[in-house]
Amino acid sequence: MVIPSTPYDAKGLLISAIEDPDPVIFMEPKRIYRAVKQEVPEELYRIPIGKAKLLQAGEQITVIAYGAMIREAQKAIAIAKQKGYSVELIDLRSIWPIDRETISQSVRKTGRALVVTEAPQSYGPAAELISIINEEAFLSLEAPPSRLTGFDTVIPLPLGEKYYNISPERIAAEIDRLIRY
Repeated sequence: MVIPSTPYDAKGLLISAIEDPDPVIFMEPKRIYRAVKQEVPEELYRIPIGKAKLLQAGEQITVIAYGAMIREAQKAIAIAKQKGYSVELIDLRSIWPIDRETISQSVRKTGRALVVTEAPQSYGPAAELISIINEEAFLSLEAPPSRLTGFDTVIPLPLGEKYYNISPERIAAEIDRLIRY
């Protein structure tokens, strides 16, 4: 299951999904359609399914996100940077398969982890990601892994989305809480 966060990733992942011999679910967050403009090469290129991308290196905390939450996390990191925090950001690109190696290496380095996803909290990808962190980087943790997710309710109609969606301020507050833990 792939979930791109940029036009460049969307094309590369779509080509990889079409060529993959196994079924691939391609999720397109509608919120990012007009959120970012980016040059995309005309020639064919592929982005490997199951390989996350380190968007920003950091030392104090790892933020793991995908799809539309990447933009919100980047805004939150800008807020956190004003406080002097060094945040590492990973774009998963796919939630199955999950790039366990990139996640565990990053969390072992920073000692803290925050998973940000629009999916509901219960039984969602964030729970699986925290399980991976606990299995592979537990002895490196300086704070309990945390998750910011959607609520366990039906997603509201467009006028109510602002109450449901995760804001950069909420992410920045959780980054602050985990670093000060």
